[in-house]
Amino acid sequence: MSLVRYVRLRVPCANARPGPAIGQALGPLGINMAEFCKQFNEKSESMYEKDTPLTVQLAAMSDRSFTFKVHSPPTSYLIRRNLGIHNEKGPSEPNIATPSGYITPEAVYEIAKIKQQDDKRWHLPLEGIARSVEGTARSMGIVVREEQPQAEAAEATAPNAEGEGEKAQAKVDAKKGKKPAPKKK
Repeated sequence: MSLVRYVRLRVPCANARPGPAIGQALGPLGINMAEFCKQFNEKSESMYEKDTPLTVQLAAMSDRSFTFKVHSPPTSYLIRRNLGIHNEKGPSEPNIATPSGYITPEAVYEIAKIKQQDDKRWHLPLEGIARSVEGTARSMGIVVREEQPQAEAAEATAPNAEGEGEKAQAKVDAKKGKKPAPKKK
């Protein structure tokens, strides 16, 4: 019983079915797809919500047996789920100047805690994993920022009799360390 090969699969949580996606990876190795699906569904049922995409690393043995490890969902999936974007494709050209969404630092740390549970990341500091999550969000065109309370946002941008709305917004931005927006001509 020696190792033949490692195979990485992306399988929906508790909903694996023997089909072309799994068959093309496991068929040449002689692994029983139905048995893999049964074991995977039992193991992943209590881990995450149903149909959450999970990465599976499967070790195929020479006697057609196998072992597998289930890893956390992809970071991009966790970010989209946090923003309420389900099964949608992101922007074709992500740009920080015109962000497609915003995520809070607290949500970034929650995602980092989920990612830290993987076998390969247990020794990494949470701050480093959070920076990686921020980078993934940035590549998706999503900006990490503190939420601005609704009352403060409305108050800051509402112009008063002297047209002070822009000045008030500049003060709020300055408190948060943001550069002022360029003036329109």
